Amino acid sequence: MAPGVGAGMAELAYLGDAVFELMVRDMLLKSGIPFRDMSRLAKNYVSAVAQNAMYHKIFDVLTEEEQSIIKRGRNLHSASRSKAARVSEYRHATGLEVLFGYLYNQGETARMNELFNECVIAAQL
Repeated sequence: MAPGVGAGMAELAYLGDAVFELMVRDMLLKSGIPFRDMSRLAKNYVSAVAQNAMYHKIFDVLTEEEQSIIKRGRNLHSASRSKAARVSEYRHATGLEVLFGYLYNQGETARMNELFNECVIAAQL
């Protein structure tokens, strides 16, 4: 389903937030990290500050279409705000979530996994 056909930017951000968090949880579960540490470690990947850094790290490896999607998501106006992040960081994080929602919606799981791996590398630097 293409953006604008059943799923707008806000819906893709909503979907992408869930998809990204599920990917993080799956990664942590498979890594053998003790359960008691998982929620704390997940925040290193799903916070607006972390996702802002990921946005900037992966931007140059995105296709033109993906760059367009992530920029449109970044420009999405939201009533909610992060208490721990600046507005610009929150907007970049939203752009990343829109991209992951878009890729999931398009069934592009291989590309989604490839970009997720780049995000994980960026979060560990």
